[in-house]
Amino acid sequence: MVVDILVAVFGSVTTVALFGVAYWDASRVDISRPVFWAVVVAAPFAVGVGLYLFVPAAPMTGVIMTANTGLVLYGFEREIVSEDDEPAEPGELPHD
Repeated sequence: MVVDILVAVFGSVTTVALFGVAYWDASRVDISRPVFWAVVVAAPFAVGVGLYLFVPAAPMTGVIMTANTGLVLYGFEREIVSEDDEPAEPGELPHD
């Protein structure tokens, strides 16, 4: 019972923090629609916390994968936006 309350509080605070940080980062890096990406990051995490709290039969791997989905998608989008448009030069590392 106490653990569930702690998980709920941690999940709520972390969901809000993830929304704020994703919005701030998307705005800073000039990713279009920062509110959309903040929701994409925060919502799956909240769903993962909800699965943990309210669906006792949910496998833990599914809960973890659900909670991390938004972060992974945002990471891919951030990488695509920050890529250089020029082709790589042979023998050089990117961003040198």
